Amino acid sequence: MSAGPYNYSYIFKYIIIGDMGVGKSCLLHQFTEKKFMADCPHTIGVEFGTRIIEVSGQKIKLQIWDTAGQERFRAVTRSYYRGAAGALMVYDITRRSTYNHLSSWLTDTRNLTNPSTVIFLIGNKCDLEGQRDVTYEEASKFAEENGLMFVEASAKTGDNVEEAFLETAKKIYQSIQDGRLDLNAAESGVQHKPSQPGRNNLSNDQQANKDNCAC
Repeated sequence: MSAGPYNYSYIFKYIIIGDMGVGKSCLLHQFTEKKFMADCPHTIGVEFGTRIIEVSGQKIKLQIWDTAGQERFRAVTRSYYRGAAGALMVYDITRRSTYNHLSSWLTDTRNLTNPSTVIFLIGNKCDLEGQRDVTYEEASKFAEENGLMFVEASAKTGDNVEEAFLETAKKIYQSIQDGRLDLNAAESGVQHKPSQPGRNNLSNDQQANKDNCAC
């Protein structure tokens, strides 16, 4: 056993949001397992995944909450927005309705997360170019107008999936370095893990979340 109780320095909480069927669970699975789930069932409530990455020499554990896109689950999934350091907002480039609903998802995110939350827009299923219903240019303009990071990706081929998750983490980490993110605030979505055994700097709220998760 190593001298320290953790093999990572930070925990970043992510949420993945968007309409049903846009590929949120498939993106999570591609990022955490490096595999594509061809018959991905619709999420009921929320699902959870983790992966340890490295940013600027620091090991960071991403705790990723995959939320259901169906309207009947919105009351449940909204509770997971609180304390998210990163939000991946997904639409399907072959279904314009999922793009048209982005404003509603963005409003929820802005209202329920903290001002420092990094929001990354993902146009999924870019491998289905022949069925495209939303242009790259209009989505890019929407992202620019709303101050979002943006990329088109494919959960099937893996294109740009890593980039979306990692670039979000880099921006969160930069906010920590710049002092824009208060690590003592429960809603920051970031936990700094102690390097010495026995030290614990989690708030009661964060500790409760930790105890209830499958990390």
